[in-house]
Amino acid sequence: MAAEGKVTGQSQEQFLLLAKAARGAALASLIHQVLEAPGIYVFGELLDMPAVRELADSEFSPVFRLLTIFAYGTYADYLAEAANLPPLTEAQKNKLRHLSVVTLAAKIKVVALFFLEFSFHWDYLMLVTIMFPQCIPYSVLLEQLQLKNVRQLEDLVIEAVYADVLRGSLDQRNQRLEVDYSIGRDIRREELSTITRTLQEWCQGCEVVLSGIEEQVSRANQHKEQQLALKQQIESEVANLKKTIKVTTAAAAAATSQDPEQHLTELREPAPGTNQRQASKKTSKAKGLRGSAKIWSKSN
Repeated sequence: MAAEGKVTGQSQEQFLLLAKAARGAALASLIHQVLEAPGIYVFGELLDMPAVRELADSEFSPVFRLLTIFAYGTYADYLAEAANLPPLTEAQKNKLRHLSVVTLAAKIKVVALFFLEFSFHWDYLMLVTIMFPQCIPYSVLLEQLQLKNVRQLEDLVIEAVYADVLRGSLDQRNQRLEVDYSIGRDIRREELSTITRTLQEWCQGCEVVLSGIEEQVSRANQHKEQQLALKQQIESEVANLKKTIKVTTAAAAAATSQDPEQHLTELREPAPGTNQRQASKKTSKAKGLRGSAKIWSKSN
């Protein structure tokens, strides 16, 4: 593809050099050759040449009009004016059909971007992307390109893919063309202001998104600082509490002339014999209850 693009670029430059010196019928013939040449799908530089623009007010105005259709229009536009335009060769028809597919894909993408502009949540963006992929139904392509059957349509699309005009896949099950990429077409001068405004709005949208991201980062940093301060406060209180317990234990041990660690152990463990005394008390209490029960039964 890279080698083919290089050759195409060289051939286009050669046509441009020839067009600078051509006039009248020679220039009209050269334009026909450009429209038929494989790999040339951009005609803006040729249209900007003063000699080519002069054709618009000459007897070769149909040729100039045909060139503008190849630059900006579609196959349907040609059919609408076919009576006033030169006939097309098969190669020219296929090229104009390729360009028409590119235009259809671009229109579908514009519709998707229109919905994206009014989507203010990422979930909506994903939903719109799913709902509005660059998919062109076979029925639309057959109508716009004036093809007789699906076989001709698929052959045309495959030819466009090999020409690197577009990239995508043919969904035969759902009868549609899924476009992943397509070349850019020439732009009219009057469309530049619209493109500039669109780009400015896109830049403003990017600034709003960037501002929102910076705000979220600032909130996250504040929350992190608060959590770190709370952690330090808790650790400080725990350290003070440990120090207080240690001082209190040392003071109590000093009062009893005992080692602090031994004093703590004694506080935690009960004194020896305590459990035995409690057990003997429970036993004597149980014996007393049994004795009182015998006395009560004899009196009855």
